[in-house]
Amino acid sequence: MRLIGITGSIGSGKTTLAKIVRDLGYAVYDVDAWVRRVYHNKNFLIELENKFNGSVKNGVANKRYLRKIVFNDKKKLAELESLVYPFLDKMIKRHRLKKAKENYVVFLDIALLFEKGWNKYCDFVILADVDYEIRKQRVMERDKVSSEDFERIDNVQMSNEDKKKLADVVIDTNSSLNKLKVKMINLLNLIDGE
Repeated sequence: MRLIGITGSIGSGKTTLAKIVRDLGYAVYDVDAWVRRVYHNKNFLIELENKFNGSVKNGVANKRYLRKIVFNDKKKLAELESLVYPFLDKMIKRHRLKKAKENYVVFLDIALLFEKGWNKYCDFVILADVDYEIRKQRVMERDKVSSEDFERIDNVQMSNEDKKKLADVVIDTNSSLNKLKVKMINLLNLIDGE
C-alpha cells in the first residue's frame, strides 16, 4: 500500500482535493471524521471534562466553548491535542498495518500532517495552497466565524510557506473544480506510474 497525504492550512482547499480523489474511486482516510469519532467516545469525554471543566454538557462536547479556550492559549491547545492525537495515531497505524500488503494507493486527508509528524507515514505529500485572503474568506463564509477567529485558528497551524518546503507537490486551488480535477488526474497518473 502507498499512502499519499493531502494537507493544507485551513481554507486551502484540502478537502476539495480529497473529494476529487474520492470521486475518482480512491480510498481516502478523513482524519477530521476520525476526530469527530473521538468526540463521541465516552472515555475521551470523561478525560475532556476532567481537563476542561465545563466542556461536556449532557454527554456532548461543547466545541464552541473549547475553541474559545484553546485558540487563545497554546498550552491549553497542546493539552487538548494530547487527548485527541493518541487515538488518531492508533487509527493510522491500524489502517497501515491492515492494508500494508495490499498493492494500491490510499489517501490521507489531514490538516495537521506536518505539525503532528504524520508525514512519516506518507510515501508522497500533496499540499493544497491558495492566497491567505482567499483562505480567510472561504473559512469566514463556510464556518460563519469572524476574522479574528480565523486568525486564531490559522496561527496555530504551520504556515503554508513552511509546508511548501516539506511537500512533494503543491496544487493551487484557486481555480474551477474542473481544472482542479484535471490537475489531480494528471498527478494521480504520475503517482500510479511510479
